[in-house]
Amino acid sequence: MLQNSGKLAGCTLFITGASRGIGKAIALKAARDGANVVIAAKTAEPHPKLPGTIFTAADEVEAAGGKVLPCVVDIRDEQQIGAAVQKAVETFGGIDILVNNASAINLTGTLETPMKKVDLMLGINLRGTYLTSKLVIPHLLKSRRPHILNLSPPLNLNPVWFKNHTAYTMAKYGMSMCVLGMAEEFRGQIAVNALWPRTAIQTAAMDMLGGDGIGKQCRTADIMADAAYAVLSKPKDYTGHFLVDEDVLKEHGVKDFDQYAVQPGHPLLPDFFLDEAPETLVQQMEQHGATPAFKAPPSDTPLSGGPIGNTFDIIRGVINEDVVKATQGVYRFDLSGDHSGVWFLDLKSGSGSAGQGEPPAKADVVMTMDSGDFAKMFAGQLKPTMAFMTGKLRIKGDMTLAIKLEKLMGRMSKAKL
Repeated sequence: MLQNSGKLAGCTLFITGASRGIGKAIALKAARDGANVVIAAKTAEPHPKLPGTIFTAADEVEAAGGKVLPCVVDIRDEQQIGAAVQKAVETFGGIDILVNNASAINLTGTLETPMKKVDLMLGINLRGTYLTSKLVIPHLLKSRRPHILNLSPPLNLNPVWFKNHTAYTMAKYGMSMCVLGMAEEFRGQIAVNALWPRTAIQTAAMDMLGGDGIGKQCRTADIMADAAYAVLSKPKDYTGHFLVDEDVLKEHGVKDFDQYAVQPGHPLLPDFFLDEAPETLVQQMEQHGATPAFKAPPSDTPLSGGPIGNTFDIIRGVINEDVVKATQGVYRFDLSGDHSGVWFLDLKSGSGSAGQGEPPAKADVVMTMDSGDFAKMFAGQLKPTMAFMTGKLRIKGDMTLAIKLEKLMGRMSKAKL
């Protein structure tokens, strides 16, 4: 872990969405320096699915050594933000740092995304970040170490990051465009930077998106807290940067990144948006055993005579007791598109079985995807990790079983699917 240096002692941080996850982790890191923290978030009463409230987070900040002001704030509401900003100034005498952390996510395509979800993402990610910045900036201009840090990605215009979730990408990139514009607008007066994780981070939102098994492929929020601390400790002329947590910490001498892993040694799921060029993403994804969707697949002979049926014929030919012993999972595939239907793969009992219809036992993981992408996945042209990352595959259940499927795909490649 990056050691605290005391540089944030006495500073006042206004952090949106700090009742849990990355926002709370950044608050706790700053609190260990003796900073003042304004927790600006919606959750005042316990949520049935999400842990923590502004008050439980406030207790943790105080226990870590910081002073705290919990404020109930919906960052879509200008009056609520304005009131919280004013109360922060009255309580602590000013605001030095703004962390725009609050965010909403919905990884669906244009036709599948209700306008209510579009409005939510644009309202929180884009408008909320802009509005909170606008109201805090007058106070930052009076600070000796003013900084805005948005938790948003580099502005990567590769279409692969748009086509499966255009609304989310637009909203998230809106936060990044605030960095691009405000860094230049306030150059020499306020540092404005963006920070994004190299890998998936274990948060309540990630658990909801990926199921119980996703945590093993994540790092903890501590890595983002350490990286944010390093960035916020820099002077105001350090501005206009789109930073990645791992790169920041390497520059500060951190070498052991297993300490941030939820399960050290387990393969990590790369996060979205980080390819500076398609070739860079290809290299990064392949290091994690994935095949990027925008990379031209090998020119295999197309499947014919019913691609899904042919695929399962070959699956039945390669599964055996050894595969079952190594996998220990029951899969259900809900397929849409030209060859829609329900199929199963039982790699938990006997010598295994596969076919059309409901699985013989309760599925450990349910995979939902287009039938064409399913055929590509089992032909070795699209691996589960990349299919999940690009929104082609939705997974409910144990995420690690998706990785185990890749071993079976290797056997199928030898069978010349």
